[in-house]
Amino acid sequence: MAKKDTKDLLKFLKPFPQETQELVLWLRGFAWDICPDANEIIYDNYNALAIGWTLTEKLSHTVCSIAAYRAGTNVHFGFYWGNQIADPEKKLLGQGNQYRYFLVKDKENFPKAYITKLVYEAHANSLAKVKDPKLLKQGLTITKSISPAKREPKKAKPVKKA
Repeated sequence: MAKKDTKDLLKFLKPFPQETQELVLWLRGFAWDICPDANEIIYDNYNALAIGWTLTEKLSHTVCSIAAYRAGTNVHFGFYWGNQIADPEKKLLGQGNQYRYFLVKDKENFPKAYITKLVYEAHANSLAKVKDPKLLKQGLTITKSISPAKREPKKAKPVKKA
């Protein structure tokens, strides 16, 4: 169903380097395999392409996410409520009030077993936040926002001579 729905995502990935595209698609498959009862939300924003798996259509029920940043080749596998899940090996980065992430450099060094445990915990945590079971949906791919700006770095404005 939604795992096969790649039309928008492939279009949004085009400006990224091939290795970033492949890594994001691999991580997407990983997330879908662990969260088949979730929905994929795609945000194509000015500073990043973000893909999240939510149990409803709300960002606040997000289990996990992938973010590919335009300014470089950084790819995050993150947790919207990362501050509320255990991270005994301290592999997650971020000091904010909520979001925690693992910086993914390549498939070979991605700690699949460890991150899988965190995804299961994040899934239970997100499910507990759903107060109305009628909000639960599954298998959808939802494109939430599309940035009019493309991924090329902003060019410096010429300095006006006095």
